Amino acid sequence: MLRLVLSISFLMLMILSSSHAQTCANYAFSSNHVFESCNDLPVLNSFLHYTNDPSSGKLQIAYRHTGITSRRWVAWAINPTATGMVGSQAIVAFPKNDGKMSCYTSPITQYQTKLQKGDLSFDVTDLSAEFASNEMIIFATLGLGNSSTTVNQVWQDGPLSGDSPQVHVTTGPNVKSMGTLNLLSGEAGPIGVGGGNSKIRIRNIHGVLNAVSWGILLPVGAMLARYLKVFKSANPAWFYMHVACQTIAYIVGVAGWATGIKLGSESVGIQYNVHRTIGIILFCLGTVQVSALLLRPKPIHKYRVYWNIYHHSVGYLVIILGIFNIFKGFDILKPEKKWKNAYIGVIVALALNAVWLESYRWYVVVKMKRLAMAGKMPQGMNGANGASGNGGTW
Repeated sequence: MLRLVLSISFLMLMILSSSHAQTCANYAFSSNHVFESCNDLPVLNSFLHYTNDPSSGKLQIAYRHTGITSRRWVAWAINPTATGMVGSQAIVAFPKNDGKMSCYTSPITQYQTKLQKGDLSFDVTDLSAEFASNEMIIFATLGLGNSSTTVNQVWQDGPLSGDSPQVHVTTGPNVKSMGTLNLLSGEAGPIGVGGGNSKIRIRNIHGVLNAVSWGILLPVGAMLARYLKVFKSANPAWFYMHVACQTIAYIVGVAGWATGIKLGSESVGIQYNVHRTIGIILFCLGTVQVSALLLRPKPIHKYRVYWNIYHHSVGYLVIILGIFNIFKGFDILKPEKKWKNAYIGVIVALALNAVWLESYRWYVVVKMKRLAMAGKMPQGMNGANGASGNGGTW
């Protein structure tokens, strides 16, 4: 048990220590804007923060360009038809000579353009920009509709002449500033891979670990204990199977909890209070359940009945809270519908099996009681007192 605790602690320290890497996920906007995802773009000191709403087809973005002077312009664009600059639907920003920010839309129809104002092929609202501490930020909401989940993005910077953007250089990073962005998974590529993608992967890992541990393994472990221990031939195998299943579930669950802590530390300003609170409660109750194995009285001890009540009550509470929190997680992550449907299918299958096994268990218990009253207890069964045997259920 000590080795298990030390291993879990080391895993948590490793995960938490990596959470301080300086990526877009650590950035907090002074204007209190919050976004669900972000990408560290590979060139031009640029970052894209965004929140995609598939139901409305709207994409909220904040494009950040750091290490830039007030005499340069920046732009971020989506190209609906190609991967390069021509055809891009751009948003341009720069500080004017009077200190005010200029921010407008500009469709790119040819190379060597000077970014003239014009309407884009999609709606743009909430358009604004700011410049401070050599960092320029563009904010906008794009009405992309539901036509595509992957977009081609382009970002750029260049010099100013007065209040007029001039042509950017055509060498080095300025010709590498393009890539694709999957609005559902958050994956950017082939060249736009960065810290934001790491955050998306951690979110997915967090969801999978918790669904498997709190949402599948724990219920299975509880069923092993409840429905196998009525058979004497399964004793003590059912107990070790139960402990093994619940211990694995706890270890996987702690890993999922640790990834949640990491996500929280990287998501400044984003709060999912109900999901977070239940997660902390589950970790605490799960730890108490594991620790309780060390304090388990002998079956004949007078306090064993109270331990059983506590162990069963906390165990079933953990299962109920775990499943509920997994569905809260689905609402937060918004994965493809097939994943939520798959988990619902697993829960329904477990529930149907539990109903059938519960009916059979009561049939066996009632039959054994009748045989016991008649003095004909069959061999190979634990009898009506099996529930007070070696263990319990989480």
